[in-house]
Amino acid sequence: MRLPQARLDQVLDRFHQVEARMGAASDGAEIVRLSKEHAELKPVADAVQSLARARAEVEDLKAMASDPEMAAMAADELDALNERLPELEREVALLLAPRDADENASAVLEVRAGTGGDEAALFAGDLFRMYSRYAQSRGWRVEIDSLTEGDAGGYKEIIATVSGEGVFGRLKFESGVHRVQRVPSTESQGRIHTSAATVAVLPEVEDVEIEIRDQDIRIDTYRSSGSGGQHVNTTDSAVRITHLPTGIMVTSSEKSQHVNRDKAMKNLRVRLYDMQRQAKDAARSDARKSQVGSGDRSERIRTYNFPQGRVTDHRIGLTLHSLPQILEGDIDPLLNALIAEDQAARLADLEAEFS
Repeated sequence: MRLPQARLDQVLDRFHQVEARMGAASDGAEIVRLSKEHAELKPVADAVQSLARARAEVEDLKAMASDPEMAAMAADELDALNERLPELEREVALLLAPRDADENASAVLEVRAGTGGDEAALFAGDLFRMYSRYAQSRGWRVEIDSLTEGDAGGYKEIIATVSGEGVFGRLKFESGVHRVQRVPSTESQGRIHTSAATVAVLPEVEDVEIEIRDQDIRIDTYRSSGSGGQHVNTTDSAVRITHLPTGIMVTSSEKSQHVNRDKAMKNLRVRLYDMQRQAKDAARSDARKSQVGSGDRSERIRTYNFPQGRVTDHRIGLTLHSLPQILEGDIDPLLNALIAEDQAARLADLEAEFS
């Protein structure tokens, strides 16, 4: 893709404007805003400058090629540089392509048992463990907000906050229906059963203002039911908040009612923000030529087949015969393929814009 010089100049001009303004700004809020924009623009500006230097070097080498004494050396260097230029162009194009504003945000991870009874709850537990192991490998922090255990183990529902740099950008394509095919431990005839669990990954954005009016919510307290023994609350400390205009319901069941109220309000803001995101995505979807999946959380996205030891992602037609490793948290091969597919789609959009 040959990126227009005018577009590259525009990026550098804005970067220099922000740098100049940062040196003169005295208002705290403006300094914060400029610092954030500077941090976002710097990698783009650095890549644009690297590309500009490479393009200038190409012209210099072409001029040197007309000198008989320098022609051979110039030709070798020119060949090497021409091989490197497409990658530099692609790097800049990816940075310029429209990207998710919440890419670097932490996320709320929700895993719920679907069809399949006890086996579905066990599978939901397997999925949550997989994501927890992956989060641990990347140095992210996982904090459970609420859970309902399955009768035979696993979870009917578990909601957690995953905190760290770039969590949402890595996990956002996990939203959807995950299907498992395996022989349950309770199956005496050795028959393979199919069960499912749903996953939702929602961005947690700190600086987004979501107005929640007191008259629009109902707050209930109740006694949480746990796994027995010390885990059972003996007071009505669990909190359920219902957002009346949308019907969204959030819960938190820690020991402190004050902590639960704060967590539930945070999760309500996350869900209301996610509703806004989905509405914007739906409005854009007709214009976008290609994307990874439909974004519909009712879409079946992946199958985990135990007898064959394989995992298939149906959106991109990828099958990996490494199910044990994936369930232990080694999901980068899946995520990298999904991110690469999304990058290709975004580059296609950018190319259409420049054509």
